[in-house]
Amino acid sequence: LLRQIDLSRFRAVVLEFHPAVYGINGMKECKRILRKAGFAQVTERSSRTVWTCERVGVVVRAEAAAPQLCEPQPPAPSLATPQAPDPAGGWSAQMVQLADAVVIPPAKRGFVTASGLLTRDGHPVPMGDLWRKARPLTQPPRMPEAAPGALAGHWVWGGVLAGHFGHFLVESTGRLWGATQVPEAEGIIFIPKGPKLTQLSRWQTEFFELAGVSARVILATKPLRVDRLSVPGQGFGLGDIVRGTYATRDFFSRFGAGIAAEGGAKLYISRSKLSDRKGLLIGEHALEERLAAEGYDIFHPQKHSMTEQVARYKAATQVIAAEGSAVHFFAMVARPNQRLALILRRRSSATRQIVQHLSGFAGITAVTLDALRRVWVRSDAQPARLGLGELDLPRLQHLLAQAGFIRTDRPVWDALRDDEVEARIGSKFRPIAAGAGGS
Repeated sequence: LLRQIDLSRFRAVVLEFHPAVYGINGMKECKRILRKAGFAQVTERSSRTVWTCERVGVVVRAEAAAPQLCEPQPPAPSLATPQAPDPAGGWSAQMVQLADAVVIPPAKRGFVTASGLLTRDGHPVPMGDLWRKARPLTQPPRMPEAAPGALAGHWVWGGVLAGHFGHFLVESTGRLWGATQVPEAEGIIFIPKGPKLTQLSRWQTEFFELAGVSARVILATKPLRVDRLSVPGQGFGLGDIVRGTYATRDFFSRFGAGIAAEGGAKLYISRSKLSDRKGLLIGEHALEERLAAEGYDIFHPQKHSMTEQVARYKAATQVIAAEGSAVHFFAMVARPNQRLALILRRRSSATRQIVQHLSGFAGITAVTLDALRRVWVRSDAQPARLGLGELDLPRLQHLLAQAGFIRTDRPVWDALRDDEVEARIGSKFRPIAAGAGGS
């Protein structure tokens, strides 16, 4: 039971161990699971085989004199959260409350920035950090010399707001589960990923509406001292946490609940109308013609509102998609009875993250199709993740037919000619990969 159950919603557990049934090692494993989930034994109310345990640091109230989970004392500020967020629980499924918390936005742009949360005394609050895989992207900031602005009331920490669509979806939404736990809060407060981001975009506002966030959402572009701040753990993001904690998955199970399904059952999510700088598929226009002949609607999500995207994604039962950020959004509304084929456009670990997101949130096992002949990147040192993937169309047709997404009795699709590819990419690109595998 303990191996499978989600313990994140429990405040306390009392249980009796039976080593005669499952051995000393079984009892030890039970205790390890409890500790990993954030529980500590109450020794004065426990024995060797009967434990009373409470979650450590679920709520640290402003007036409490108990030890502060997120207030390490000097020289501890160099210590970040001890481990990456874990979908099984731990600090990712916990929440703390701080009085007079200081919110610090980044002063300059960077992959890693000095930004985040401080206690009233200037100590870092590691639980407020943004983690990407095995490292935090926010480092302990300094208390500003000038007095921070004041924000009255009780607020929920939203974390870092990214302007990039994909990173917003995955890295700016992992604490929204906490908003449902604090209904009395005034709203949610974010800091921007960089100083140039000064306000929410229209699509971000629409996203929060679809998520059922009725509270006010603000972006702190200058240091603020907040009367009372609830800090939910990071329940979603890049890395193992991309599957989401139970609380996060439960939160997103109601995403877009009021939007009715609208559109055809077959949908192709395209990237062909994006800029070359976004990373595209060479041969995608030819692919779209062939998929349209198979009854697929060609859908360019960036041309539609988020509400329209939700309606189309709900209606489709069979989806083919060029790998990219749009699939992360699809995962937030998808259902287990939908089928998805993911066409690779690059060699990147990001593909595995998308597949795991789909599995964790929607219970979908995506069919990944590797039909890349070559990947081309710009000669001006553009990142490989933004390369142009050259499709092997006959191979892609075979893989799609084999997976049951198109008919098997069609003529073989024409391969792209080298002169067509050269005309498409010009002279500023060079190949970095060749050959393909299948899955």
